[in-house]
Amino acid sequence: MQALLVLLAISALSLLASHRRVLDPNHSPVLVQLAASGLLFLALGAVLGPDLVGLLSWQDLNSLQPLLALGLGVAGMSVGLDLEPRLLRLLPREVYVAALAHSGTAFLWVALPLAGPLLFTLGLPPGKAVGAAALLGAAASLSSGHFAVLGYRSGRMERRTGLSVALLTMLDDLVGLGVLMVALTFGAAAHPGEGLGLVALALLLGVACGGLIAILMQGLNDQGELMAVLLGGVALVSGASAYLRVSTLLTGVACGATLALVGGRAVRGAARVLGRFERPAYLLLIFLVGAHVQPRDVLAWALVPAYLGLRFLGKVMGGALALRIAGQTLALPPRLGYALIAQGGLALCLVVEYLVLVPGPLSQRVFDVVVAGALINEVLGHWAFSQVLSPITSRMRGGVR
Repeated sequence: MQALLVLLAISALSLLASHRRVLDPNHSPVLVQLAASGLLFLALGAVLGPDLVGLLSWQDLNSLQPLLALGLGVAGMSVGLDLEPRLLRLLPREVYVAALAHSGTAFLWVALPLAGPLLFTLGLPPGKAVGAAALLGAAASLSSGHFAVLGYRSGRMERRTGLSVALLTMLDDLVGLGVLMVALTFGAAAHPGEGLGLVALALLLGVACGGLIAILMQGLNDQGELMAVLLGGVALVSGASAYLRVSTLLTGVACGATLALVGGRAVRGAARVLGRFERPAYLLLIFLVGAHVQPRDVLAWALVPAYLGLRFLGKVMGGALALRIAGQTLALPPRLGYALIAQGGLALCLVVEYLVLVPGPLSQRVFDVVVAGALINEVLGHWAFSQVLSPITSRMRGGVR
């Protein structure tokens, strides 16, 4: 009963935080930032979780695994539906190279130095340590575009610049998902070949579900019918992947990408329907992610400063490299790396997926480091993004718009 009341309260808060007026950047920028990032829900989950206040026990969290899988399925489908083939085909090669440059630099700066501490502090097989270090690098490589979106919506940043930054952050999601596949290949089964088979099964399952949903949507125009089919599809994707013990996130991405590839009016309508409950589901997911934190792991806290420092350097250097590559193609701001410090929710989805599929002290430590890093990076990202806004705002005030 206690867990149910906590969930009902968090669900009500997530609906409130997803309201259009709360997310209007012209009302209260600080409130909008907190609501958009999900930072408060992550912190609330960590505080109310088993290791601190204890309103949710480990048994409760185990019982809530289907809800966690449902949230990961929604997140995966949202990412997949954003992979619009027509837009991706129009992008010039420089944009892809720039996205790979900034995310790849952060990945290498974090994964390589931290592989040693992970390998020697837990005494696990090298393959699992490499997979865990790669996942740390993948989480570090991701950035969130919500500061850029809020910036141009509130008039504090030129629209083209904000869209350029948001585009780069969307593309680096692909790098993070690719590394998740590598980490699961090495960590989710006894042998890499078996792990690769599980990853392939997740992707094939997503493609099959996406094809089935597309067929069911054919000819539907009623929003209620579209919503019913889509909700059923999300439940199918999440339930099937959780039952088969494969990645729900990857299955959801493959399903959403298949729908985006099929296209059509019904799919565009379904994407709008998904957008209605995407944010409340995301905030509830972030709360559950926070509840899995074990804040008493001293070694995890010892890794956090190194993770933050290395990621910051990697983002600044990667941003400079991306600016040099795509500065003539996109309207990127000076000191681009400072606009990429905020980490976003997909990084949390990656590590909680890894924690579910590869349970153990190593994945728990990686999870704790990334969650603590996400909380601090969100605060740091607010300061860093203001460094990007300053010269642009000055030019706008000077009439150079």
